Amino acid sequence: MKIDSHQHFWHYCEVKHSWINDQMSAIKKNFLPEDLHKELLDKGIDGCVAVQADQHESETNFLITQSQKHDFIKGVVGWVDLRAKKVERRLEHYAQEKIIKGFRHVVQDEPHVDFMMWSNFQNGISQLEKFGFTYDILIYPSQLHAALYTVQKHPNQKFVIDHIAKPNIKEGQIDDWKKGMKELAAHENVSCKLSGMVTEADWKGWKQEDFVPYLDNVMELFGVDRVMYGSDWPVSLIEWTYGEVKGIIDTYTENFSASEKEKIYGKNAIEFYSL
Repeated sequence: MKIDSHQHFWHYCEVKHSWINDQMSAIKKNFLPEDLHKELLDKGIDGCVAVQADQHESETNFLITQSQKHDFIKGVVGWVDLRAKKVERRLEHYAQEKIIKGFRHVVQDEPHVDFMMWSNFQNGISQLEKFGFTYDILIYPSQLHAALYTVQKHPNQKFVIDHIAKPNIKEGQIDDWKKGMKELAAHENVSCKLSGMVTEADWKGWKQEDFVPYLDNVMELFGVDRVMYGSDWPVSLIEWTYGEVKGIIDTYTENFSASEKEKIYGKNAIEFYSL
């Protein structure tokens, strides 16, 4: 089974989705499962993991509802306030929803680079393992140190890095990112999504070779058993088609073996998220 491990759905709201600026006008509209399903079928993808795009439990409930209507949604990465004193109670609640596989916080938008290191957030992370929940790490390279701190404190928690930690591909910035990723990859409980790279590249003038040094590094560090394909649809529609985004990984992996491609395009996501 082929899986897109990272995409979003939303009813567009100017206030709720304020992160969608004027440069992203192409995605200032609704994106729902019926819109994605056509793309998945066309590219031979059997299912997907829907990931939160708004910091509210109503987002988690919205994704649960969508999964009940569309069985190609194989898992949901939702949101709860991991800083809350009663976070365990909320996790108990969502543990009743088998479609919920894990949680994410949009750490990249937090003003403090040390946000993940705060004690209340660390307490929330510490509660996930007992319920079998995963955690998606969404950060910029400047926050890699805080992600490392988190991973070191929770060696049995399953983590996955979204969008290869969003290095500045457009400017070719790689050295500090490589160092931070190497430290994270040393921990076997950390995986990495091959997703979200086009938004960090030159939107108009990107080339396949722009991504190769970053993909080479990720593959060297994490190996074929700890990476998974994700489209980041519909964010990836700002300037690109689904086919163009998937094509970056298709081209990069064209000489990989069939079993290696099977892992990247589905098997690893299925095992990581228990789909």
